[in-house]
Amino acid sequence: MTIDQIREVHGTRPFQAYRLQLADRTEVSVSHPECVSFHPKHPRSIAIALPNGAFRIVDLLLVAAIHVGNGRAKRRPRG
Repeated sequence: MTIDQIREVHGTRPFQAYRLQLADRTEVSVSHPECVSFHPKHPRSIAIALPNGAFRIVDLLLVAAIHVGNGRAKRRPRG
């Protein structure tokens, strides 16, 4: 997954919650636009705030799919 693909989904207005499905099949939910932090110098990873107050760093190379609002996956293009 690329940072541009994440930014496209994240920047949708009105915002729709989404889940990132990782290569190991775990999922990380993003329920609000302010829950994600993009680092300007490291476009390969993002930080996601979790409901318990912790955060998770996600390497975008490990994101297999994005499930937006209705649960449908937005797959990474092959190539």
